Amino acid sequence: MTPRKTVQQELTRDMIMNAARDLFADKGYEHVSMRQIAKELGYSHGALYYHFKNKAELFYALVESHFTMLNKVLENIMEKDLEPHEKLKQIFIGYIEFGLTYQSHYEIMFLIKDQEVRNFINQEPNRTYESFAKSVYSLCGKNVKIQDVWSIFLSLHGFVTHYCRHVVGFEEVKDLAEAHANFLIKAIQ
Repeated sequence: MTPRKTVQQELTRDMIMNAARDLFADKGYEHVSMRQIAKELGYSHGALYYHFKNKAELFYALVESHFTMLNKVLENIMEKDLEPHEKLKQIFIGYIEFGLTYQSHYEIMFLIKDQEVRNFINQEPNRTYESFAKSVYSLCGKNVKIQDVWSIFLSLHGFVTHYCRHVVGFEEVKDLAEAHANFLIKAIQ
């Protein structure tokens, strides 16, 4: 019997989620196994099961944490003491900044196409969209149609997906993001 390998530090949920995020974003959900994640971390795959019962639970934990991060960004903007027009602009820019700052997060949240997980995570995007829609609706003085809010959301999503993996981060397209936000505001006024 060989002695057990000593590890540098205790394996945590965060360590597992960070390794899994990159693998899921690079290879896709169906092409990643718990063994691959464990190998990436230098632990046995059994150690992962102490924290997550299976790959789907791990993936869902990632999605849930990422949407919590995005929702917090939107909540923080709504709590600021700004004029409605400026707050609306900050929400649009904040959404783009989140997507381009946390590109692998964004891909997992919105761009994974595997049917098994799409059905599993549909609740989280709907909650975020609902929060986004309520914020936009309230800041527009309730003069905006739900179709317009949906079009804005899709436009922001399109902006992020267009630049995702083509820029290092938000700073590279900050001016374009601001111009896009201004364009969207003009469209609903």
